[in-house]
Order: sequence, then C-alpha cells, then structure tokens
Amino acid sequence: MSLKTDIEMVKDELTSEEKFFEKAVVTEKFVKKYKKLIIASVVAIVLFTAGNIAYTINKQNTINSANAALSELQINSDNPATLARLESLSPTLSSVWLYSQAIVNKDIATLEKLKSSKALLIADLASYEVAQDAKDMSALETYASKQDAIYADLAKVQSAVVFMNDKKIDQAHEILSMININSPLSQVAKALMHYGAK
Repeated sequence: MSLKTDIEMVKDELTSEEKFFEKAVVTEKFVKKYKKLIIASVVAIVLFTAGNIAYTINKQNTINSANAALSELQINSDNPATLARLESLSPTLSSVWLYSQAIVNKDIATLEKLKSSKALLIADLASYEVAQDAKDMSALETYASKQDAIYADLAKVQSAVVFMNDKKIDQAHEILSMININSPLSQVAKALMHYGAK
C-alpha cells in the first residue's frame, strides 16, 4: 500500500510539474509574440511619467519665480525689468499687480490698457473703474449692460445719481427700476427712488 501511495504521489508531482512547464511555455510564447508591444508600453508609461514629473517641476518653478518677482515689485514697484519678468512668467499675476497699482495711483491710462487684459476679472474691473472715474454715462451704461459685469448694479446706481444731479429724475427712476430686487443694491435703489428723486 505504501508503494502504491508513493507512485500516486510521484504521478501527482509529475503532473503538477508538467502543468507548470506547460504554463511557462505558454507564457514564453506570449512574451515572444507580444515582446515589442510590451516593451513599447513600458517605455510609453516611463516617458509619460517622466514628462508629467518634469512638467510639474517646471510649473512649480515658474510659480516660485513669479512669486519672487512679485515680492521684488512690492519692495521696488518702479523696476521695469522685474515687471517684464513677472509678465513673462505669469501674465495674469502681472495684470493683478498693474491693476492694484493703477487703483492706488489713480492711473487711468493703465486702467484703459487693462480693459483688454486676458484676465477677464481684471478686464471687467478696469472697465468699471474707467467708466465710473470719468462719470461717463455711455461708458457706465455700456458696462452695466454687459451680462457678466461684476458691478453692473453699482454702475446703474452711479448712472442714476448722475442723472439726479442733472435733474433728470425720470431717467434716474428708469435706471433704478432695472436693478433686480434680489440685488444687494436693491435697497439703495429704493431709497434713491424715494428720497433722492423728487
């Protein structure tokens, strides 16, 4: 009985080794058949990962350099070379810097230039500042009629005030009535209609 058990064990071992070698041969055939594709896939993954890491490092270096240039401008705002460097590193951050300086210095010429900024928020704010500083009715109305204007209701209130100062009460009422009831300036508009325009 022991001999029979030993023979069975040897048979099972040979069968399992045979299966192992069979799988190894199938795997080897698969690798040989798709060797170039496997290598190309590994190379592509390595290149993609390396490119992504390089891009991330480059982007972080650009951000750090732009922040350094901004810090230099805060120390010495009259340095055109630093401003040019900031412009090349981050045009949006440069527009923000120019806008903040133009507001502080009441520099309408710079605000006029910023009206065409690629930073949409800065372009919108510069348009409003130029229109309200000039107290130009057509510029205020044009700004207020833009759909995405940030200070549209404020421009309407300012237009109404200019009309009130010119004793054009009906036109002021017409503009104030265009302010949405959900606007934070709706109470101001109601007060102006009631008290300011008699």
